[in-house]
Amino acid sequence: MSKKTRVLIVDDHALIRQGVASLLTAQPDIETAGQATSGGQALKMAQALEPDLVLMDLTMPGMGGTEAVQHIVELLPDCKVIMLAEREDEDHLFEAVHHGAMGYVLKDAATETLVPMIRRVLRGEAALSGLMAAKMLTAFRLVADQAATCPLDEDMPVLTPREREVLRCIADGCMDREIAVLLSISLSTVKTHVRNILAKLHATSRYQAALVAMREGMIRPPDPSRP
Repeated sequence: MSKKTRVLIVDDHALIRQGVASLLTAQPDIETAGQATSGGQALKMAQALEPDLVLMDLTMPGMGGTEAVQHIVELLPDCKVIMLAEREDEDHLFEAVHHGAMGYVLKDAATETLVPMIRRVLRGEAALSGLMAAKMLTAFRLVADQAATCPLDEDMPVLTPREREVLRCIADGCMDREIAVLLSISLSTVKTHVRNILAKLHATSRYQAALVAMREGMIRPPDPSRP
């Protein structure tokens, strides 16, 4: 008998965890290794259980899903991660992928799509909805188009030193709350800087802005040694 894929389910809502567990139990080749209610608990359980795959809620109190993914992937390089999200959001998608997630599934579509996506990820493939895959391709296409036809010119507004700091944090995978802590500024100030950056760089998302800025030499590339 072949070994079953062991999945750790992480979500702060019991109904979601139970629903996903029931779905997985019905599969002949997948089993639930455990259930966690927070990112911190998920990290401890992943270390103890060493699951093949983690289904990670994107937004939870305390340690968020993307932060937990980063730690899990560093500790367990062979463990695959799929994010569970309430809605489609390219910024969260880019952040999750940046930290090592290989899939992004909407909770309201999980019944139809989750199991096929798990099997795709286990084969080493990415698992995204058609719309989210299209958003990712569009963001990179826009950057490429800008590089070819609309390079930044001397008349473009110059980023302030603080805006560059915010962009560097974004390029390193930080979200707004983490940026606020790192730069010792308020969350509302971070959001204001992000809005100004998007406007100045004619970008449609935070990560497109970071790509444009790196392409133009305005900020350094992400540091691969960042913990």
